[in-house]
Amino acid sequence: MLELIEQTARTKSIVFDVPGWGRHRAGQHVDVRLTAEDGYQAQRSYSIASAPEDRHIELTVERIDDGEVSPYLADELLAGDEIELRGPIGGYFAWEEAPGMPVFLVGGGSGIVPLRAMLRHHRATDSAVPVRLLYSARSLDDVIYRDELTAADAGDVRLTLTRRQPAGWTGYGRRVDRELVAEVCWPAPERPLVYVCGPTGFVEAVAGALVSLGHEAARIRTERFGPTGGETP
Repeated sequence: MLELIEQTARTKSIVFDVPGWGRHRAGQHVDVRLTAEDGYQAQRSYSIASAPEDRHIELTVERIDDGEVSPYLADELLAGDEIELRGPIGGYFAWEEAPGMPVFLVGGGSGIVPLRAMLRHHRATDSAVPVRLLYSARSLDDVIYRDELTAADAGDVRLTLTRRQPAGWTGYGRRVDRELVAEVCWPAPERPLVYVCGPTGFVEAVAGALVSLGHEAARIRTERFGPTGGETP
């Protein structure tokens, strides 16, 4: 492990140098396996946050207080430590440029991670494909990759803060619902390719809104994480 980067109070990015790593696709993930001194092993999957063109592999981990893996990665891992990675894994949620097809990315909370890899890949390849991101977080302090997503050259990024907005906030301030999706997404006849990532309830609500607006279910790719219930971003 080369570097730890604090993103929010609960999330950190971890930069790895992985010898022999083959090129991954934006949107793929890896399995992280930890082995204790007594031989006990715990394994979790984490989306790759870096673009295929980036020199190193980056993961972004949200600390789950009762988790087996995330507290160690977020709080105890030190530069120079080694852990076991397996991957890259997955193809369904990966994105590669297809001319003429706009891409709509929708993320909730740490669901931004694979979408950030897509944005970085889009920028690194100087792609002309229209890409738009709608990202939902509870507050500005909870926005992962905040500096990157709010930079002048970030591209077409729309933020919505569902709990707390700072003074002078000009972005959205509500949950991602059918009306917000209709406002931000391209209309169904333009057939955008859609990637939605976040907690299960968030993903189901966004996918349902898209279908109700006439978007083809086959063009909506989803990735869920966390418990099935509970509050969404």
